Amino acid sequence: MHLDLASKTAVVTGAGRGIGLATVRALTAEGVRVVGAARTLTPELKETGAHAVSADLSTADGVATLMDSAFAELGGIDLLVNNVGAGDDVEPVGFLDTDDTRWSRVLDLNLLSAVRVSRAALPSLIERRGAIVNVSSVSARMPATGPAAYSAAKAALNALGKSLAEEFGPQGVRVNTVSPGVTRTSVWDDPDGFGAKVAAGAGAEHAAFLQRVPEAFGITTGRITEPDEVAALILFLLSGVAGNITGADYVIDGGMAKAV
Repeated sequence: MHLDLASKTAVVTGAGRGIGLATVRALTAEGVRVVGAARTLTPELKETGAHAVSADLSTADGVATLMDSAFAELGGIDLLVNNVGAGDDVEPVGFLDTDDTRWSRVLDLNLLSAVRVSRAALPSLIERRGAIVNVSSVSARMPATGPAAYSAAKAALNALGKSLAEEFGPQGVRVNTVSPGVTRTSVWDDPDGFGAKVAAGAGAEHAAFLQRVPEAFGITTGRITEPDEVAALILFLLSGVAGNITGADYVIDGGMAKAV
């Protein structure tokens, strides 16, 4: 299958590791000129050949820094992947332990970053008849699988994607959502990450807890998803091969979500 992306430009947020890094690698392998944003510029991101921008996209100033750099580097934007989210900001806390500051932080990072980046990119995307993929989470469909603020933010991101697809589809811009389940990223693998904190809260050893995740979460395939698999789905949706797909939410979770 030829994705025919070699002449395109792209912005990928949350590009320093995990799904974002895998997406940058996949895009650059297709010949796409990429600007990748992350709060911390990892060696792995720098090695991709993408133009790396350090920015905190939970803030309006951070989004402005990214987009100014992206337009200066690329001239215009064909493809946008709103992937930033979760990471070190997700804590396994209950609703009553989630104060306004934490709600604001989670919403800024997981929802409003996509709002602000999309708003800045859309004039160029309209001109170039481009595409957006928002990276959400299966927690938007299964809210109990994540903290309330995170699940609510991702559900709102799904609704945003539908709204943008409807409003800008007639102008040639396609907008789709990808909702991964448990994926092998630092959220789960990092010894200080969300998965490790959940394991500690359950009195379990981290590595043993991760081995039990597929069974505990009802993952039909018996394994968690790899970042490269999510990146492949993102590239398909960005490409002309998916030219009549818009407003869709693609779940990639190994069968974790059981509802029709």
